[in-house]
Amino acid sequence: MRHAEGMAAPHAHSAGTDRPPSSDRARRLLALLLVPFAVATAIGVAVLWPGTGGSPLAPELGAPEELFDAEIVSVERGACTGTPPEADIRCARAQARLLEGPDEGQVIQLQEQSEAGSAPLLQINDVVVLGYYPGAGGGFEYSFADRQRRVPLAILTLIFMVAVVGLGRWKGLRAILGLGISLLVLTAFVLPAILQGTSPLAVALVGSTVIAAAALYLAHGVNAWTTTALIGTLVSLALVGVLASVFVDAAQFTGLADEEATFLQVTAGQVDLRGLLLGGIVIGALGVLDDVTVTQVSAVWELHEAKPDYGRWNLYRAAVRIGRDHIASTVNTLVLAYAGASLPLFLLFTQANQGLLDVVNGEAVAVEVVRTLAGSVGLVASVPLTTALAVVVVTEGGGRVARRRKDERRSGDPRRFRSRAEERFWDRNDPPARNQDPAAPPPVEPAAEKGPTDADER
Repeated sequence: MRHAEGMAAPHAHSAGTDRPPSSDRARRLLALLLVPFAVATAIGVAVLWPGTGGSPLAPELGAPEELFDAEIVSVERGACTGTPPEADIRCARAQARLLEGPDEGQVIQLQEQSEAGSAPLLQINDVVVLGYYPGAGGGFEYSFADRQRRVPLAILTLIFMVAVVGLGRWKGLRAILGLGISLLVLTAFVLPAILQGTSPLAVALVGSTVIAAAALYLAHGVNAWTTTALIGTLVSLALVGVLASVFVDAAQFTGLADEEATFLQVTAGQVDLRGLLLGGIVIGALGVLDDVTVTQVSAVWELHEAKPDYGRWNLYRAAVRIGRDHIASTVNTLVLAYAGASLPLFLLFTQANQGLLDVVNGEAVAVEVVRTLAGSVGLVASVPLTTALAVVVVTEGGGRVARRRKDERRSGDPRRFRSRAEERFWDRNDPPARNQDPAAPPPVEPAAEKGPTDADER
């Protein structure tokens, strides 16, 4: 029962849970390790905090001034203008009613849209997003930009929140709040600071530290357990940053492997594209690192709770065995996640009949290789680092209550695996005391059966 109770919710450990308190020595050790990170993060936020923000895109680059919703009211399909009917190149000429903006309520004619391949197929009553170009001249102020997807995204978000809160209750709600803070840090600090030309790697490290601290402390409470996981996460994250920096330089990446980076070089030439690549590696690794470190700290605490006299070395080895299983699946998850994101690129290389080594040597794929391997090395390193720190913290007094409770039990008593609630119940309702009548005389033990004597034999 003790093992099942501990493993039922390995991530559910807040300040209010029934965990033995850590010793003063353990808390001093954690403070000594955490203070340098806290000071460096505070200085980093103060120095790297963005000002008024980057300049908007120039109109000549084709960016709309604003985006407005509109509803398709009519669609006419036929051969594209300027093409013969036998070419079978079809286009759609649609009209839309503006739902907002300076011309709200007016019906406008949209530019001709090709329906070849996977081009958007417009239908009546579709809600679309139109780009507004006030200086484009009469009849060209509005252009189709995209479909309006707020409703399905909102429904999916609601389903996600209900699932998380329904299973995690208050802890799930705090986890969602931590997710909101993560998005706030990215949009209010990380992105504006990078757009101003600040080192993307430094911004990513500082922002990741703030995100990790907010997410972990909100979800699990401010205690030694959470602080141990946070320190393991930050040390491993620093290792990922060092590895990525070394091998991005060694591979001589330019940062121009995708179209977005090339476009960004035109619109924001002050951004260091190689540094942007490094920052992306660091932020991408954070989401998996905190999961591994939390699991390791939880494993150490639960193992020590179940067997306080296990010993530091045995406790470390048992927790690392759990970490090996987690790492085996997590590394595969990283590889598949990056492979799935680059699937169209892999298809192009396959179609071109390029060999595996030639494909890997290309910067577009080599970047993902470095991203995956650097993050995986950080994950692997986080297991022994976090486990060792958790073992030191939990054996420095964090399990004294558990040891005292363990000593009060008999070593052969099967009830030693009962939960705390079961122990309290049976302490109040012990079977012998419950079934005995207080007025009844004490039980008389049956007389021992006498064996034959010498006189009886005679």
